[in-house]
Amino acid sequence: MAANFWKSSHYSQWVLDRQEILAGREEDLSYLSEDEIFKIHMFFANFIRHLGDLLKLRQQVIATAIVYFKRFYSRNSLKSIAPLLLAPTCILLASKAEECGIINTGRFINACTNVVKQKYSSYFGSDYPYKMPVILECEFFLLELLDCSLIVFHPYRPLLQFVEDFEKKDALLPCAWRAINDSYNTDICLMYPPYIIALACLHTACIIQSIDCTQWFAELSVDLDLLFEVTRQIVALYELLKTYEESAEMKSLLDKIALPKGGRYDGKLMK
Repeated sequence: MAANFWKSSHYSQWVLDRQEILAGREEDLSYLSEDEIFKIHMFFANFIRHLGDLLKLRQQVIATAIVYFKRFYSRNSLKSIAPLLLAPTCILLASKAEECGIINTGRFINACTNVVKQKYSSYFGSDYPYKMPVILECEFFLLELLDCSLIVFHPYRPLLQFVEDFEKKDALLPCAWRAINDSYNTDICLMYPPYIIALACLHTACIIQSIDCTQWFAELSVDLDLLFEVTRQIVALYELLKTYEESAEMKSLLDKIALPKGGRYDGKLMK
């Protein structure tokens, strides 16, 4: 892995601005609102988390898989490849990229089936519809779209460095760590360098814990407007989660992105 974020493919190819993301979602925005796209992405980020937990994968592998998922759909429609197929594919590729060992194919498909059966049967029925050869085929398309740029820098390491300056780090670290995990529900991981995300999550934790951090942040050599914008997006996520009822909305949203019966591609990625 590249040791320097600023010299990595993550920085050179995969830090996107909002207009680039909206342009990549132009087709989806013709039949979905931005809010609906956000909720679909959050739904499948949680699917990836549940699958990663069942496979006993490290948090970094799960986070990398979510980033791959978001990178793919930042440049392709949700109808180009079914998210229910792409989500496990991202887990499979991330486990290889993060060098956590080869996952047995039988165990992998069983885990996909168990996650669907235990957590998502009301949306997808009681069985996972894709077999391993299809997932491996999908992995090829994912690699092609990512241009084999599999390096992902995460905010976890910068957070561990920043939090050392705080006296109440034992209270702040778990809260900020959870904020980083939650931030993957948003597009923050596509738009900002990891150190800015780490600082914003630390700032969010200070707000939650009622810790005065004004002076510490004022002394940083960073763009505070940018940092506060990321904090605002994280806080907005928490405000949404207070009232959001996934079960009441998601079925109709999934119907909007459903592929033709029996199909898994729309022909754009596979002739």
